[in-house]
Amino acid sequence: MSTAADAQLERWLRFRKSRNTALAADHGWLTLTSFQWLESQPAAVDLVPGLWSADDTTTALTAAASDGLTLVETGEPVDGTVTARLANEESLMWVQFGGPDGRQVVVELAMRADKYAIRTRDSESPVFTGFDGVPTFEYRPDLVVDAKFEAYPEPVDVPISTANPLVDGVHRSVGELVFRLPGKDHEYRLQAEEEKLGALTVTFHDETNGNETDEWRKVSTARPRPDGSVVLDFNRAINYPSAFTPYGTCPMPVRNNSLDYRIEAGEKQPAS
Repeated sequence: MSTAADAQLERWLRFRKSRNTALAADHGWLTLTSFQWLESQPAAVDLVPGLWSADDTTTALTAAASDGLTLVETGEPVDGTVTARLANEESLMWVQFGGPDGRQVVVELAMRADKYAIRTRDSESPVFTGFDGVPTFEYRPDLVVDAKFEAYPEPVDVPISTANPLVDGVHRSVGELVFRLPGKDHEYRLQAEEEKLGALTVTFHDETNGNETDEWRKVSTARPRPDGSVVLDFNRAINYPSAFTPYGTCPMPVRNNSLDYRIEAGEKQPAS
């Protein structure tokens, strides 16, 4: 292996280490244990003390100090009624309880599809405690491809489905990544979303989905160069949280982001 190839592989190994470390973060995606819509009248919910309710604008939680709930931000006990407001697609790590330190379970408040829901994040979740890294394909240098970014005149909002059938999503397409894959003589085009600092992310299907890999994955690139050129490294294809948990609301690919190709690179289906 050449020095350049060695360096490329080393960068990928560092990427994999960082990725697994991020997934293993306290109260991260691997700790999700429920997703529950809130009703308009105060009611008990699964796995969490207190009475919960929400209208179009505000969520209310009523609990006694003996329930052991505290606010994540301040550590103050919930004794009475507390409220919170979010915009659509926002989330808030709101209250916590349980365990020796009172922080075993964090309750995330979320607004999805203009409705309030809660997700419980339990540090004793078996998915989290049994996590030993995401399985991946072997590194494939031939699936590091040169691409050209063709920006749209204006971003286009494309309606999409998500991992939760009750939650619709929107993909803000800013343009297309145009590239070729080994052994194929035609160009591919994937619609991309813009991330921080001009980086791009594409969510895609390929012919490994449902067998070796989850139903869809995503891969991010650096900001395109001034001429639109960018490197698309499918070894850095990763799973959405919905691959690890049934409680995600992760976006599906737009209709045309499907590859007639086996992308045998990046993350595989998580171990069950």
